[in-house]
Amino acid sequence: MSDENRENHEKPRDSGPERARSVPGPELPAEARPREETPEAAPQEPHGAGGTPEGAAPAAQELTGRQRLAAGLWPPRVTRAQLIVAVLLFGLGLGLAIQVRSNNDDSALRGARQEDLVRILDELDNRTQRLEDEKQRLEAQRTELETSSDQAEEARRQTREKAQQLGILAGTVAAEGPGITLTITDMSGTVAPDMLLDTIQELRAAGAEAIQINDVRVVAHTYFSGGGGEVRVDGKAVSAPYVLKVIGKPQDLEPALNIPGGVVQTLEKEQATATVARAEKIIVNALRPAKRPDYARSSSQ
Repeated sequence: MSDENRENHEKPRDSGPERARSVPGPELPAEARPREETPEAAPQEPHGAGGTPEGAAPAAQELTGRQRLAAGLWPPRVTRAQLIVAVLLFGLGLGLAIQVRSNNDDSALRGARQEDLVRILDELDNRTQRLEDEKQRLEAQRTELETSSDQAEEARRQTREKAQQLGILAGTVAAEGPGITLTITDMSGTVAPDMLLDTIQELRAAGAEAIQINDVRVVAHTYFSGGGGEVRVDGKAVSAPYVLKVIGKPQDLEPALNIPGGVVQTLEKEQATATVARAEKIIVNALRPAKRPDYARSSSQ
């Protein structure tokens, strides 16, 4: 082999790409060009024990429908205007509830003390008993009138009895019967007229039929005036000790004065003493003049 042939044989051959080169053609648009694939980023090595970098939030997991609903409702997103409207509606509802409750609360005894409830119950029982007795008495009078042979005489007798009863109530007739004597001693002059008026009211509520304080007859239109230590009854001055003679059922009159928070305890708080004594015969002999009415006349024929 000659030297020229040896050189041609040892000379390396051109590579394929250099030998076969593409002929340039028309340029394709950008949309038709093939996209070059970029190598994916290599996964980072975990920095923490849990596989995620420290301080980074874990990957979000796919939520169910119930979880998405709960996330949308809580925490609530309340604006300032909504909060003000809610407070106003709450106040309005509370006021309406209080108003309805006060309207439905038609009983004045809900906030009364226990001793007041006991006293009111006793008064109601006594009043019921008195009304029942009055009913029986009237029925007996009707029966006597219907069965009496001399109805005119029976009517006159009942009229006289009625006049006596009305005279006792009006204070124009003396009365006697069982009852109590209430003696109020006021050394310091602290017993006011309103305290004596409260005492009279308690006695009337307990069934007192005739009352006399010192030498003044107490009737329906009796009034008290003056001040502590200078009490006037119907314009007439009365002084301590105040002695009240009361006709009625002693078993009802005395407990009405001695109930907790009653007349006796009220007087004791004012440094006065009250003594109650029962008696089978009390005489009420203080009288009031009978006045003929100027305009009123009997309507009975």
